[in-house]
Amino acid sequence: MRSDAISGSDAPDREQHPPRPREVIERIAGSLALAVVVPALLLWAMIELTDVTIAILVCLAWMVLAMVWRYATGRAVSGLLLLSLGILTVKTALTLITGSSFVYFVQPVFADAVVAITFLGSLWTRRPVIARLAPDFYPMSTAVADRPEIRRHFWRLTLLWGLVILVKGGVTLWLLESLSTADFVLIKGGAIVTLTMTAAVVTIAWSYVVVRQQGLLPESGAAVASAAAGVPRVTES
Repeated sequence: MRSDAISGSDAPDREQHPPRPREVIERIAGSLALAVVVPALLLWAMIELTDVTIAILVCLAWMVLAMVWRYATGRAVSGLLLLSLGILTVKTALTLITGSSFVYFVQPVFADAVVAITFLGSLWTRRPVIARLAPDFYPMSTAVADRPEIRRHFWRLTLLWGLVILVKGGVTLWLLESLSTADFVLIKGGAIVTLTMTAAVVTIAWSYVVVRQQGLLPESGAAVASAAAGVPRVTES
């Protein structure tokens, strides 16, 4: 968003040059791959090849390297990646201190509870969590973000993701109590990725509907979509 954008006017809309839908989807997929898919695969592979201690250290090293690489190459570091690195660092430290692998695998349940409470608690603030994360995936002007329907959309998506994260924690706890460590890592990774991707698809489709209702799609039908955070493309007037 430009620093000279004037809230409440048409200027911010004209000055925005948001990415194409394909670029938005690539951002979402890249963030999910870095923060969810690759760590899960690394953890499972290293448990099979070595042991839990080495596996969790390799996962932490991956997240740190991913962060350093993005900084070094001038790429934006998403809130999802920062959140994942923070949670993983705490999980790894507590596991090494206690020497219990169970501590490592059960911690996400508590982390999910905290994150879900944060999401749901932010529903009573002016800017729910999704409104704060939206710029990671799709730029927008203040004028667009302040539209009543867009603000309601952010509220609904924050509620959706808060509930999704609660379900994620419940599934993790159930699988942890039912499976061996290796099977837990593999099946839990697939289940969580499936749940996350499903929620992302719902978010994008829902956001597209809001874009159309707000009249932000050009009449020509040019490719326009929404980000996982529900932020519509801003067209030139």
